[in-house]
Amino acid sequence: QVQLVESGGGKVQPGGSLRLSCVASGFPFSIYAMAWYRQTPGKERELVASISSTGSNTDYRDSVKGRFTISRDNAKNTVYLQMNSLKPTDTAVYYCRRPPEYGGRDYGPDYWGQGTQVTVSE
Repeated sequence: QVQLVESGGGKVQPGGSLRLSCVASGFPFSIYAMAWYRQTPGKERELVASISSTGSNTDYRDSVKGRFTISRDNAKNTVYLQMNSLKPTDTAVYYCRRPPEYGGRDYGPDYWGQGTQVTVSE
């Protein structure tokens, strides 16, 4: 079955960096776009960044542009989120997603990882 397993979260001081990883299994990873989302208590989950199947196209929410980088290694079935210059407002649970739609195409069921906590504070 499809599994998405995130890792790399933790606590970091403002200005610090973290790299999240999401290892995928149970499907042909290299043909699917992937995405990172985040959620804080009481708020809806929001898209942080997405990446096409080949990695040639990436998109970011405005608040993380220039600080976060999404990438993937199709040989390792892994998608990454490098987070630099972290701010307290980046504190959230971060989720990996295999989106059901990307670029106007339908890619079937929606899959999410279990999430990893990122806390940015002194």
